[in-house]
Amino acid sequence: MLPGNYAEIQSALTEEHSLADAAEAHGTLAGSLCSVSEYRFEDWLCDILPEGKARPPSAALLRDLYRSTSDALFAPDMGFDLLLPEDDQSIIERAGALGLWCQGFLYGLGLGVLRDTSRMPDELSAIVEDITEIGRASVDTSQSEESNEAAYAELVEFLRVSVQVVFEELAPMRETSASSPSPGAPFH
Repeated sequence: MLPGNYAEIQSALTEEHSLADAAEAHGTLAGSLCSVSEYRFEDWLCDILPEGKARPPSAALLRDLYRSTSDALFAPDMGFDLLLPEDDQSIIERAGALGLWCQGFLYGLGLGVLRDTSRMPDELSAIVEDITEIGRASVDTSQSEESNEAAYAELVEFLRVSVQVVFEELAPMRETSASSPSPGAPFH
């Protein structure tokens, strides 16, 4: 379970003049934890905040989010969740945040062992392609609200499971990169 809610995290990031909204920042965190060996809280702040640091109240909330996300990925119980707006927000707002989450996740993947996408196993390549497509998705206004809600729920569940698969599949690459010097700049 994630600490705080989307609105609280968004408020903290806004106060800190974040470069990303809450969904994108969380996607960056998840992608980086999957791809970067020994990705620290301070590394994440440098990726999402202009000064790379936050004032104490915001830092505490963000540190809790970092810890709970990291703990969920390392735990065997598949308890990872995406940080997205609550269900009482419009489907358009939630779908937009889902797209930003995907963009952040892909950015985070690019910060680590997936700089060279030719090294990516086929299963991961398909997942990354799917996440790229989900990042472009929008609400189909010709469909019923119920249909859009069902599609959104399916995408969220697909992403939740996919992130856990990516995390597990990249574990050997993260371990190898931890013992070797860091290669050049990330791809975007």
